[in-house]
Amino acid sequence: MGRGDKEPRGGGEARTAGPAALSAAAVAAAAVTLVAALLLLRPEDAGSGPGSSMAETEALPKLREDFRMQNKSVFILGASGETGRVLLKEILEQSLFSKVTLIGRRKLTFDEDAYKNVNQEVVDFEKLDDYASAFQGHDVGFCCLGTTRKKAGAEGFVRVDRDYVLKSAELAKAGGCKHFNLLSSKGADKSSSFLYLQVKGEVEARVEELQFDRYSVFRPGVLLCDRQESRPGEWLVRKFFGSLPESWASGHSVPVTTVVRAMLNNAVNPSGKKKELLDNKAIHDLGRADSSLTP
Repeated sequence: MGRGDKEPRGGGEARTAGPAALSAAAVAAAAVTLVAALLLLRPEDAGSGPGSSMAETEALPKLREDFRMQNKSVFILGASGETGRVLLKEILEQSLFSKVTLIGRRKLTFDEDAYKNVNQEVVDFEKLDDYASAFQGHDVGFCCLGTTRKKAGAEGFVRVDRDYVLKSAELAKAGGCKHFNLLSSKGADKSSSFLYLQVKGEVEARVEELQFDRYSVFRPGVLLCDRQESRPGEWLVRKFFGSLPESWASGHSVPVTTVVRAMLNNAVNPSGKKKELLDNKAIHDLGRADSSLTP
């Protein structure tokens, strides 16, 4: 589950450093997070997206090279969050796009030379119509935007994970974006009684109505990543999945790096489908497809 931009940030990324001590409030938050993870421990819906065959794996270097030759531009929403940060790093390392733009509520600071040509558009998500130009001229868009109910409250969570995402998608479509990639969550269902999954399912459906030429939805389980920020709930969830057999853990959780590589491996692979839905298993398969290959 979860993702995102710290302007907004997604709710299921698990960190590696354990908290020194848990207050009563922290324990309660951890319990809620664990319950949310348990709600996702159900049979995975069959994804409509690609898996990865041996032939596709061997073809990846050629697919990447062909993609680079097209000189496409890309924008990322949510680059200050864990998933967006890793996505940006991987995009730059693979040199897939001729132009990379970050769209967010604040300018990010980077020390490495690799980031010197990254463009940044600072916007007010409450007044996105005033920043329509930030969404113009991009061939591909990645949305890793999200927050948590604990951080923003129920109303704030809906505003970020549904309203900001949908409005951004509308402006991207109007600005000429052909391929929109949405990081959603395992179990997303607009009919769910669980707010998190309900909102994720609703925004998936509403973005689909915009009719992008290609629309790719990624539904990972619990996102496993390194995080400096103290989040006891995520620490507990990570410990929980760490205690499970690998086959179970991989069925309901996935490293952020694997998600990012799946997103990019999918993007460079041409598809005739208008919509692709990649579940947690498909993300694992596609994200590990080239684990033995170099970009």
